[in-house]
Amino acid sequence: MTLLIKNAVVDGKCTDISVSGNKITAVGPGLPDAGAEKIIDCGGHLAATVPFYNTHTHSAMTLLRGYADDLPLFTWLNEHIWPAEAKLDPHDIYAGTRLGILEMIKSGCCYFNEMYFHPAETIRAAKEMGIRADVGLIHISLPGSPLDKNAEQLLEEAERLRTDPLPETVRLAIAPHAVYTVREGAMRDMVRAAEALGAPIHIHCSETQREVEDCRREHDGLSPVAYLHSKGLLRPDTVLAHCVCLDGRDRELIASTGAVISHCPVSNLKLCSGMFDFPAAQSAGCKVTIGTDGAASNNALSMVEEVKFAALLAKIRSGDPTAGKDRDMLECATVNGARSAGVDAGIAPGKTADILLVELNDSRMVGDYSFTANLVYSADSSVMHTLICGGRVIMENHRVPGEEEIIAEARECCGKFRRG
Repeated sequence: MTLLIKNAVVDGKCTDISVSGNKITAVGPGLPDAGAEKIIDCGGHLAATVPFYNTHTHSAMTLLRGYADDLPLFTWLNEHIWPAEAKLDPHDIYAGTRLGILEMIKSGCCYFNEMYFHPAETIRAAKEMGIRADVGLIHISLPGSPLDKNAEQLLEEAERLRTDPLPETVRLAIAPHAVYTVREGAMRDMVRAAEALGAPIHIHCSETQREVEDCRREHDGLSPVAYLHSKGLLRPDTVLAHCVCLDGRDRELIASTGAVISHCPVSNLKLCSGMFDFPAAQSAGCKVTIGTDGAASNNALSMVEEVKFAALLAKIRSGDPTAGKDRDMLECATVNGARSAGVDAGIAPGKTADILLVELNDSRMVGDYSFTANLVYSADSSVMHTLICGGRVIMENHRVPGEEEIIAEARECCGKFRRG
């Protein structure tokens, strides 16, 4: 498809953007519109920028939004969430994922890194709605559980999921759940499967102090980061979700191996897991991205909300109002997230055509002193006008195809969880 975006604001100037297939081919004023299959005229009041990339979530947990709140993490998991998740069937995962994708798209997000059950349903939803996704093949070491899979079984699962070719916007990932849910012998299996598939790894890591203490007690004093490093899981394409409780050595290991941190501020604050030290991670040279976690613990999947929390948390955690600068946090949520997803993002010729159009005439975007500051500290989903993913328009003028049906179907699935 060829697309021409006319009169968009880029770096404060009005310009045009030409797209062919999944690439930006030209950026400049007065580009010819002959031959363009679709034209979007921004009228000088829509800014074109890189969208958000959500590097850690459990999308179908939208069905459990508000189900169990104001509880400690392990009580929340063991006594409420895991029993509720046992009731989820493949159709629930599909419906809940579509609802999650709808929410993400509406908040300007074109990608999510998923760790959840029934990956075929996540892939189906992502393909239908045109969003990017890394879909994890999850492993949890429970004897007799269908999730307790060795490398060969994970490879067989991947082969089944690839029976219908995946679009270039969807990749498979290997997703061992966490240090405390994956037995030691299975960790190297996860690496073998990832290497055989050429797939990234996605794992929860150092989310709570209890996790760190348990890991040190059970694994010869090693922290979760050091333990994963000893098993070969720290790689440039590994995403470590949370990383709230790190020490200096942990940060050195993450930086030196090129592993990626997915910072999930809202979920960590709500579950009282702790406060990620962004300035320390930044100083150590760690690659930091931003994720929402699931809607059962957030309770939203809005990346524009998440980036504001990340900026504010960096300041309060360090006691320094100059920490967590708007430009740094926006880079974490956009360009850094894109890199972790294997996407070369940017509003420039040759870049991947992932483009977010933001409404500048919204009250939240005035005054006009700093687009970046407004997007980080002021904006909400209402300013997200149009979203393009890989050259495909997946939201236009605030509308996503099939919104009403997606919401109705998810609400019907929630019926099985209503209490009383």
